[in-house]
Amino acid sequence: MVKHLKNPVLLALILGGCSQMPTYERPAAPVPSTWSNVTQSRVNKAVSENYFPDPRLQALIKVALENNRDLRIATARIAEAHALYGIQAGDRYPNVNLNTSGAESLIPASVSATGSALRSNRVDVNASLVSFELDFWGRVSSLNASAKASYLATESAQRAFRLSLTADVVNAYLSVLELRERTQLTEETLKGRESIRQLISRRRDVGVSNDLDYLQAEGAYQAALAERANLERQQAAAENLLNFLLGTTVAEIKGLPAGRALAEQNIVSNGLSEVSADVLLQRPDVLAAEQKLIAANANIGAARAAFFPRISLTSAVGTASRNLSGLFDANSGAWSFQPTLTLPLFDAGRTAANVDVATARKNIAVAEYEKTIQQAFREVADLLTAREKLNEQLTAQQANADLQAQRLRLVDARYKAGVSNYIEVLDAQRELYTAQQSALQIRRTVYSTAAQLYKALSVETASDNQ
Repeated sequence: MVKHLKNPVLLALILGGCSQMPTYERPAAPVPSTWSNVTQSRVNKAVSENYFPDPRLQALIKVALENNRDLRIATARIAEAHALYGIQAGDRYPNVNLNTSGAESLIPASVSATGSALRSNRVDVNASLVSFELDFWGRVSSLNASAKASYLATESAQRAFRLSLTADVVNAYLSVLELRERTQLTEETLKGRESIRQLISRRRDVGVSNDLDYLQAEGAYQAALAERANLERQQAAAENLLNFLLGTTVAEIKGLPAGRALAEQNIVSNGLSEVSADVLLQRPDVLAAEQKLIAANANIGAARAAFFPRISLTSAVGTASRNLSGLFDANSGAWSFQPTLTLPLFDAGRTAANVDVATARKNIAVAEYEKTIQQAFREVADLLTAREKLNEQLTAQQANADLQAQRLRLVDARYKAGVSNYIEVLDAQRELYTAQQSALQIRRTVYSTAAQLYKALSVETASDNQ
């Protein structure tokens, strides 16, 4: 048996089973297995072209995925992580170099042992194996597994960012539409109040209206002017945010198709049925957290392996001669073999502390993984509830706006007929304006919630990035 163990290949195979990397087990999801009260289901690899029907919005999403600088950074980090993984993977294989060297020396007769000048020449050509570690205890393979998991975590994080960027572009676009339509509504209200102000001015001139009516009309007009300026400021900020997400300005994008009004967006998140907790495990952000956990688990194996001997091999095989012409003559072969064994004896607890650090980092990664799942569960639960209640709210608010419009028409007719005073007209105008503005805000929130559901329940794979 001892004789057979002299074979280094057999020895490596036998001791290779002594890897110190702990077996990875996925933690149980710390959330309920299903959503009660929900009859809808995951967006099964939702496609933005179908989910967001506005052709202008589709074009803007495509531009953002091509030009957004944060996405470029995330993509570059994938390349960086892949390269680091390649570097670490290379340590599992020997590095072989071709070396050539030459040496010539002269020892003068005054210091020569023979009393005569000694001249020597040497030329070497060899292939060398430089410090190749025999991975008996799994240190190198653990580091390789950690690097691979880090690369996969970066890749998943980039896919999560793509989904988040899509949702952000949709939300910014909807905000621009909302503020544009609210500004237009304010313009129409401003024209109506200007007309009423002029009417009251003329009525005051002939003694039909008083100064109080005129001051109220003037105040309502000035309030509409202030609101228009406020909305124009918000609209400019929303447009700047959209341009930032796109990585360019909308004005510079050629060939953009016409867009749809806010009420025509028709972003419907009804492609869901039976949501279960398993959906969360396929989200890119959860996958990224799990890969970080796998990397932390592998690092424990690398830290544990530091307790065991490290065996490295350095060798060279080639030819040596006094001159170039004799390099390949008979009996010119040369070789060297230098195994090195490093056995840790005393390091004041540094190696044990490294294991403790790796274990603590794994525990942190477990908690972060579980927290990511919990956050995902909360996000989806909130969005599903919000979708239902916002639709109810929008229906009621739109009905309120219609009723306020009918009320204003009646009050305005009564005022012009001299039956009611201007306070009733002003009150009806304010109620209608507030109801219409609220309806626009709620409608935008309904569609923004649908966009967030797209991000929360979509499962984007690496092939989706192509």
